Amino acid sequence: MITLRFRSRAMALAASMLAAAPLALSPMVATPAHAIIVFDPSNYAQNVLTAARTLEQITNQITSLQNEAQMLINQAKNLASLPYSALQTLQQNVQRTQQLLQQAQGIAFNVQQIDQMFSQKYGNVSMSTSDKQMVADARSRWQNTVGGLQDAMRVQAGVVSNIDSNRTQMSALVSQSQGATGALQATQAGNQILALQSQQLSDLVALLASNGRASALTEAERSAAAEQGREQRRRFLTPGSGYQPGNAQIFNSGK
Repeated sequence: MITLRFRSRAMALAASMLAAAPLALSPMVATPAHAIIVFDPSNYAQNVLTAARTLEQITNQITSLQNEAQMLINQAKNLASLPYSALQTLQQNVQRTQQLLQQAQGIAFNVQQIDQMFSQKYGNVSMSTSDKQMVADARSRWQNTVGGLQDAMRVQAGVVSNIDSNRTQMSALVSQSQGATGALQATQAGNQILALQSQQLSDLVALLASNGRASALTEAERSAAAEQGREQRRRFLTPGSGYQPGNAQIFNSGK
């Protein structure tokens, strides 16, 4: 469209210049009614050369305008935003994994709560602790271990459920990247692919954390059980608190 418009204008300008050229070639004698027009070949050649140079300048200007227009088109393509976003889906996946971690049973992922719980139920058994309390603490530790294993399996199930969603988003983002019309769209598609990888890494971190928590609770329960067993053995073997023999009458020998 730009080429046809400017070329038509150039041809019209050149034609008007050529049409006016003979009139400027030689002066006309206006006084006599039978004046004769004198043709000057050198002047005519000069006018034709001037018109050709003017036409060449106009053609160069048209070419320059075409290049500028193409440059603007390319800039517009480079500034075009990507018409696709996977951010909401990725945020939802991360939120689901976080919710599973926040629903941890017994001992949560909280430093203060972990310190308090280990101080109360996983530390050294006090000599003044009753047998009933030791049994209750052992049962609480067992419940924490079972809860940790269940939490780990729930996180594993959540991470596995995100795989299908991640596969769909990866396919869409790669298609958007390959079909990008400009630098901005390609960059935005690449950034979203990096965001997808970050979400997958966060799932991996959550999985490792939940599995590590379950293993730590299992080892802590085993260590606490060993300590409690030593205390119970000590109490059994302590003199005066163990078995006391006494007289027993089996048959009635009074008669």
